[in-house]
Amino acid sequence: MTVKLSRKSRSATGTRSLIAAVIALAVGWGGIVYAANNSVQGAKKEEGGFDGDAPTAILIEASSGSVLFEKNADELRAPSSMMKLMTAEVVFHAIKQGDVKLTDEYRVSENAWRKGGAPAGGSTMFAAINSKIPVDDLLHGAIIQSGNDACMVLAEGIAGNERAFAEIMTKRARELGLTRSTFANSNGLPDPGNKMTVRELAKLARYIIQTYPDFYKLFGEKEFTWNKIRQQNRNPLLNSLEGADGLKTGYTKESGYGMVGSAVQNGIRLLVVINGLDDPDDRAAEAKKMLEWGFRNFEVRTLFAAEQPVGYAKVFGGETRSVKLTSREPIKVMVQKNGSDKLIARVVYTGPIRAPIESGQLVGLVKVWRGSNIAVEAPVYAGESVDRGSTMRRAIDGASELVIGVFRAGAEKL
Repeated sequence: MTVKLSRKSRSATGTRSLIAAVIALAVGWGGIVYAANNSVQGAKKEEGGFDGDAPTAILIEASSGSVLFEKNADELRAPSSMMKLMTAEVVFHAIKQGDVKLTDEYRVSENAWRKGGAPAGGSTMFAAINSKIPVDDLLHGAIIQSGNDACMVLAEGIAGNERAFAEIMTKRARELGLTRSTFANSNGLPDPGNKMTVRELAKLARYIIQTYPDFYKLFGEKEFTWNKIRQQNRNPLLNSLEGADGLKTGYTKESGYGMVGSAVQNGIRLLVVINGLDDPDDRAAEAKKMLEWGFRNFEVRTLFAAEQPVGYAKVFGGETRSVKLTSREPIKVMVQKNGSDKLIARVVYTGPIRAPIESGQLVGLVKVWRGSNIAVEAPVYAGESVDRGSTMRRAIDGASELVIGVFRAGAEKL
């Protein structure tokens, strides 16, 4: 076991060695927050990384969220029809909340028919003007056929108009932790207000898979017939990669060709998101190659079991000087099968934590780096309660923090 402490660390606890990995715990203290740089690139090919052409890309393991590869993953781009994942999630959520039923019927307005239907010349489910279509069929049309008209009918039926629905989309995105995504319509047709990163698309896709398993099956259906017109699912992975079952392709002149894809092999689900390619065949080949690379080269390992101590946080004014930190779920990471990965895990929090502290109280995050990439991050909680200490203990801690603050301020001026 190797434990390496940061200069800013006051306490750390042991973790386990992982193949050839070095696991380190660096714990913030004295009001310090350890800030990690998330703007990282994928490993170079000669370092065991993926050699890809997509301008923006990310590959993650769906269960843990472990990142296997990323390239410009936080660059905002037009998401095109991949944005329909957000539209679908809003509808799924409304159904789950009981606000919408699959049997509810929405009218196809002239606006939806003209801008999203056959007259528009884009992807459409060929919904007839003024007809009424059940939500269930509209979801099939939006997901399988990528129907712009289906999305617009859903938006108008739920929110009254597309602009209001787009506001719901953005609000819902923030609730899911998508902090940068913005939406101006329901279907991804060109608009300056439509922006997403591949990282947030992956996060959204992962959420849909985990939260709506029954609805997720729609993404793997290979065809759908409406208005006597049978259309194939636009996802090329469904017919070319073992275990592929979703999710969505997209294209606009502004952003190029993109895809959110998912596949399961040997019980492991990987998610790939790419955007910005110039050719649809390159998009299909790139997504397939990245998924195959991930399945071939990585395996899941557990770093910390559920409720296992991950680290210790400094306590201010408590009956004890520190509090044990644990994770409610096992913290897992995908590692290369050849054992060449070097991992660093850091517990990140703002401290010291002021007593009293309740068991189960959220304290911070554990972040695991593979090289310069953040492979996975997970919340950590107080593993025990800490009552307030004596007046003397609080006075000593206050004086200690004052001295540390003065010392830090002086050091920052140097």
